[in-house]
Amino acid sequence: MKNSEALIKIALATLLFLCLLDMPYGYYQFVRFVALIGFGILAYKANEQNQKTEMIIYGGLALLFQPFFKIALGREMWNIVDVIVGVGLIGSLIMNRTRSKSQR
Repeated sequence: MKNSEALIKIALATLLFLCLLDMPYGYYQFVRFVALIGFGILAYKANEQNQKTEMIIYGGLALLFQPFFKIALGREMWNIVDVIVGVGLIGSLIMNRTRSKSQR
């Protein structure tokens, strides 16, 4: 995995975990916009690497978080989604790091 992908995943996970705090509404709008871009980049890179499953997951997350046609899940449900996605991003970093070390 390239460093840029790892940085995107760490940044997105951090932003999503910060959503659990009581932040101003503008922060959540910012997170949706950044998530759309970040997940879009991750989907594009997964497609370049012929990783179709990851491409579909990141593309779906880009659609879920996009700020233009908001999906109203309620605060509690969004908090659950934020945690699951944040943990998934960190988990994917750990799995990729472990996979890279075993291939050496």
